[in-house]
Amino acid sequence: QVQLVESGGGLVQAGGSLRLSCAASGGTLSSYAVGWFRQGPGAEREFVAGIIWSGTGTFYGDSVQGRFTISRDNAENTVYLQMNSLNPEDTAVYYCAAHRHPYSRSRASSEYTYWGQGAQVTVSS
Repeated sequence: QVQLVESGGGLVQAGGSLRLSCAASGGTLSSYAVGWFRQGPGAEREFVAGIIWSGTGTFYGDSVQGRFTISRDNAENTVYLQMNSLNPEDTAVYYCAAHRHPYSRSRASSEYTYWGQGAQVTVSS
């Protein structure tokens, strides 16, 4: 069973950048597609970005397209989310999740099997 741990969250001013990491243990992350999701206060969980097992395919939610970049280093068993041009609407708990199908491009949180505990990102205006 894969365990996922997010890191890199914090407080940043609007217009700033952060990079989140999702480190895996107990399994090989290259066997999975990985997604990033977020959940703001009082909001539903929202798809942010996804990447297939090889890193050659990426896909993004409309609200972050052009500002966020997902990448992975399978040798390090880690997936990253580079977040640029942050605004207060990006404030949320960010979760990484692993999908059993390595080529999945799913945006549905219900289809992801393994989840991290979340990392808080707060963007001040």
